[in-house]
Amino acid sequence: MSNATFRGGVHPYEGKELSKDLPIKQVNLPGEYVFSMAQHIGAPANPIVEKGDKVLVGQKIGEASGFISANICSSVSGTVKAVEPRMLLNGSKATCVVIENDEEYKGIEGLGEDRDYTKLSKDEIRDIVKEAGIVGMGGAGFPTNVKLAPKEPDKIDYILVNGAECEPYLTSDYRQMLEYTDQIIGGLKVMLQLFDNAKGVICIEDNKPDAIAKMQEAVQGEDRIEVLPLKTKYPQGGERTLIYAATGRKIYSAKLPADAGCIVDNVSTVIAIYRAVCKQTPLIQGVLTLTGDAFNTPVNVEVRLGCSHADLIPEGDGFKTEPVKIISGGPMMGFAFFDLNVPVTKTSSSILALTKDEVAEYEPTPCIRCGRCVEACPGNLMPQKMAQAALHNDYDAFVKLNGMECYECGSCTFVCPARRPLTQTFKQARQYVAAQRRKK
Repeated sequence: MSNATFRGGVHPYEGKELSKDLPIKQVNLPGEYVFSMAQHIGAPANPIVEKGDKVLVGQKIGEASGFISANICSSVSGTVKAVEPRMLLNGSKATCVVIENDEEYKGIEGLGEDRDYTKLSKDEIRDIVKEAGIVGMGGAGFPTNVKLAPKEPDKIDYILVNGAECEPYLTSDYRQMLEYTDQIIGGLKVMLQLFDNAKGVICIEDNKPDAIAKMQEAVQGEDRIEVLPLKTKYPQGGERTLIYAATGRKIYSAKLPADAGCIVDNVSTVIAIYRAVCKQTPLIQGVLTLTGDAFNTPVNVEVRLGCSHADLIPEGDGFKTEPVKIISGGPMMGFAFFDLNVPVTKTSSSILALTKDEVAEYEPTPCIRCGRCVEACPGNLMPQKMAQAALHNDYDAFVKLNGMECYECGSCTFVCPARRPLTQTFKQARQYVAAQRRKK
């Protein structure tokens, strides 16, 4: 099914030309590394080291504290300086393990050594993924071992590798598809070992023809893996839109992809699975795009988790002019930094530095009922009515209008000629409704 797509969506300026042709640069930074115990959806991990302890690369320093939780492993060797609350990207504080990097990078026993996944049982593979602390690296941060253990594994017939990377400016997944092709195929084969009836589909937007060609070449002769080019449109990489585009199946907020016979994982997550299972390396690294018109030299960097965002700015040769806005993630679903002195986590994907803030340039005006938001919404919702309900604190009406089905992709805000902050309004309303439900 070529040029598969979904209803609605938008076409923002892509901005990928700034960094897409730049190979991934390996970066090891000296100094202090900060490991948040809350880098995933669910319960924060419990720190299992204390001040003064010596740690090794790959050593578990935080233990999952529940079913939906994830281990945290150190990306450096060195000494624990502190276990204390530190500021995170979203402005909240969480318990963090602070390690002084000794720059020797001494690893735990077996780190990086080959392991034959075909000799492992399904439970052993799931346990390895759990021990490695792997979570969804596309932004959600859902613990991967939970995703790989659905109630009815025999009913999983698609493993979708999300290589859409539809967010403007970001090119880290694209570069990994070109440079770490074999690791993606290897990780997908490990996942296919868990699901006897599944087929692997690598989904890539058609604005990345060289990545599609490279992947197609790599899967020749693989009878359980195919590459599916998708039509370039935002938010093609959203879980629901990807499942619909690739399989024609629909899911809603009350359903999991597994309910539609699908497992969906981002390119980076699949690489992390390969490294954990086949190379005995837990999740300790990530690839970020440093981009935007404020950077002197945009670049894709592979860094050790726990380093500071602020320390990465020189890798892009600093700023040519003071950015008006710096975003973690892309312009559609990312959020603005208010301080770069926060650690890189498992879900970090970029530092996007822009010389103008288009959102702040315009004052919102009253809704003109043009219906563009309805056309753009990939969830078939009615954003203008939802906004009206939310602004009047009529949360019952918001829920009746299926407001909880919104996944905050930003398409409605992007097309609104009145510049109304629709997505932000829905985010607040959804948080309120979710909080009220938890109280009950």
